[in-house]
Amino acid sequence: MEELLMTTESFHQAVVAGGSGLVGFPLVETLVSQGIQVRVLSRDPSRVSLPQGATAHVYDDLPGVLEGADAVINLAGASIAGKRWNEKYKREVLESRVGITSQLVAAMARCASKPRVLVNASAIGFYGPRDGRCITESDASGQGFLPSLCAAWEKAADEALKFGVRVVKLRSGVVLARSGGALAKLALPMKLFQGAKLGHGQQGFSWIHLDDIVGMYIEAANNPSWSGPINGTAPRPLTNETFTRLLGAQMHRPVLPIPSFLTEMGVKVLLGEMASEVLEGAFVYPAKALELGYKFKFEKAEDALADLLG
Repeated sequence: MEELLMTTESFHQAVVAGGSGLVGFPLVETLVSQGIQVRVLSRDPSRVSLPQGATAHVYDDLPGVLEGADAVINLAGASIAGKRWNEKYKREVLESRVGITSQLVAAMARCASKPRVLVNASAIGFYGPRDGRCITESDASGQGFLPSLCAAWEKAADEALKFGVRVVKLRSGVVLARSGGALAKLALPMKLFQGAKLGHGQQGFSWIHLDDIVGMYIEAANNPSWSGPINGTAPRPLTNETFTRLLGAQMHRPVLPIPSFLTEMGVKVLLGEMASEVLEGAFVYPAKALELGYKFKFEKAEDALADLLG
């Protein structure tokens, strides 16, 4: 992943919250490989597996952990897809993401030497389901749980602007990785010769390869031209049906012609309220990243799938 780094200002120390997850671990690994000192914030450092060279710290050590850091990268929060949604779990997701962001920002305000930048995770769920047109950073927030969650999350991060910290809000799409995450769940039924489009299949599927989202986080921390909301998606979003067919072709498995109402019913039974996030979608385009000169390693889904599954 080293070739993805496009440094434009000195960058020596970083604090990463949520540094042991799907994106966090390879991000920390890449930062360490670049010679950057990385401190990882964790609720329970004794249970966190980190790349050699990174150090784990508890949130109770704030703001001390932030002193001297050039950048804070915040990926922390309960998984949106970790459990079936109910009111209790939705509150947990909201409070963990917004709460940790507010805690970090409050700690920055107390630092004698404040970090230059906060790169805060967000998601394309900000936009909610949309029609077939391309969505860019200029589009407003949608309606529903995920849009309201992302809007509150980003608002908490923006509080750091009040004391001169540059804020980048990286709205990630579906992250495709070799192990874990969405791709493993999508590939399982295909392995069992049960792969099919979900619902009508024409909903937008906005994805990004793990290498590229890691590269975008690092570039956002390094490059002072990056600020505000930036879509963390590949520049070629697809329909769910097209992605499913590409996945089947890569895995040499057929895509079954299951009627849309049956797959829709199955997703609703399995996921409950969360099903609407799978059965609806948006075609999200990374307009700002491209304008700022970011070079994607994987622009086409077929190339990403070949790399991850080939």
